[in-house]
Amino acid sequence: MKNLQHLLCLLLAALLLTGCSAGAAEPDPEAEESSTQYLDAMDTYMTLTAYGSSRDEALDAAVEEIRRLEALWSVGSEDSEVSQLNREGSAALSEDTAALVERALEICDSTGGAFDITVFPLMDLWGFTTQDYQVPDPADIQSALTLVGADRVSYDAATSTVTLGEGQSIDLGGIAKGYTSQRLMELFEEMGVTSAMVSLGGNIQCLGTKPDGSLWRVGIQDPVGSEGSIVAVIEVEDQAVITSGSYERYFTDEATGKTYHHIIDPATGYPADSGLVSVTIVTADGTLGDALSTALFIMGLEEGTAYWQTHSDEFQAVFIDTEGTLYVTEGLTDAVTADAGYTLLEG
Repeated sequence: MKNLQHLLCLLLAALLLTGCSAGAAEPDPEAEESSTQYLDAMDTYMTLTAYGSSRDEALDAAVEEIRRLEALWSVGSEDSEVSQLNREGSAALSEDTAALVERALEICDSTGGAFDITVFPLMDLWGFTTQDYQVPDPADIQSALTLVGADRVSYDAATSTVTLGEGQSIDLGGIAKGYTSQRLMELFEEMGVTSAMVSLGGNIQCLGTKPDGSLWRVGIQDPVGSEGSIVAVIEVEDQAVITSGSYERYFTDEATGKTYHHIIDPATGYPADSGLVSVTIVTADGTLGDALSTALFIMGLEEGTAYWQTHSDEFQAVFIDTEGTLYVTEGLTDAVTADAGYTLLEG
């Protein structure tokens, strides 16, 4: 499956870069020249592309930043801050980790718990943290559910200390890549890059426009069609396009033939059964987009639409249901192209 994800990332990256033309009047004589770096990090395949004379230096700095953040948050590393917090139950955190946890708790509260970083015991139980997949015993799921609830996590802003509830543990995987892509945009700007794109698995974020002034074109994978096919294209500038889908990580139970995906509903302990197979968030805030793509997937179309209507100044969304029908929020009317058309969601 990982090889397929690699190919899809390359396909999306190729689509993003299509259409750049030479001859644009830019102060930077190397504005049209690009460099790209590829790496495996944060359990996904990443593609980083930057334009201009400072592009190579900026990309090297971006890779270093990704590795630094991964070392802080990886639940697979005993030395990470998150692992230390999970072992000890309370820890004073670095600026980045504290900021990410604080933001995650805010979004958890805003979404009524649909996004919840304390879901880690359930993810571990299903084997999504270790790839040792299994369908848990219902009693074990109920036991793990007693440890879920971000309302029991406290954050002391004065000391950057996070304290978990008794027996709790967290995983920032549902928001970490969004924070990372947002941080890379800031880093690029600090280093004089004005045109760039990063693809961190299902997380794509763009800086500015393409060097020729045209918008970036981001493809949305068709979750119910043939592998690698694109169901829609979104044109963006200075925005993140972040997708969560049931097709991204899953396993099939050999005994029953039933497929289970990785987006666990914190309320039930089982993979979310919301009638959706994909949610894409378009926003200037990569951190928010990453968390909301998961939260709105769990909420489902009706509740997710209601949430968007209340927060339409922060993000737009594309929903795809199990029948393959696209639903697009009205803020994307001029940005989305879909051959099969879509249903417009109004505020």
